[in-house]
Amino acid sequence: MAQRPWDARLARHLVAPLKDSWVTPNHLTTVRLGVGLAAAAAFLPGTYVWSNLAALLLVLSNFLDHTDGELARISGKSSRIGHVYDLASDAVVTILLFIAIGIGVGDNPANSLQIPPAVLGLLAGCAIALIFFLRMRIEDMAGKAASRQGSLGGFETEDVLYLLPLVTLGDAVLPFLVAAALCAPLFAVWVVIDYRRVPRRQAARVAH
Repeated sequence: MAQRPWDARLARHLVAPLKDSWVTPNHLTTVRLGVGLAAAAAFLPGTYVWSNLAALLLVLSNFLDHTDGELARISGKSSRIGHVYDLASDAVVTILLFIAIGIGVGDNPANSLQIPPAVLGLLAGCAIALIFFLRMRIEDMAGKAASRQGSLGGFETEDVLYLLPLVTLGDAVLPFLVAAALCAPLFAVWVVIDYRRVPRRQAARVAH
């Protein structure tokens, strides 16, 4: 069995007291959505101070993203609507976050790019949202194990976002945006290929 991520384990410990309370996973999803939107808004000015605040809010939002699922599991309050709401929140926060980063970078006259930074942000955000959607479809077709992302030592691929405060502290938001605009679509292509292979793997499993 794959080792559960550290942030998911911490999230389960923190939400355990809410197991028998009136708080539902959807409430936590809404809190996460609000913090994520606040992070996106804080990136809009494009200044050093606001970008660092935005990075801290994003780290909090990324952690809160685990709390709704953990509460759903320990309280038995899982629902299809809640799952879709969680994924939709992920997509909205991600797309708006990268667009906001692009807008903030574009407002700095010292950053001269051939492609508008907001377009780069839209490209990265949409690619990541597509990855979220395809993972949901893979999970529907082949189970949760088939959509599980790579992990190492209790850390998952998405945990790289916890390092964003180092990016903003180093005033490297522009290189981060360019890297995201290049890498996210490439990873999305890989997920599309994996998605297209799922029916063939399912058929092969049935045949055996």
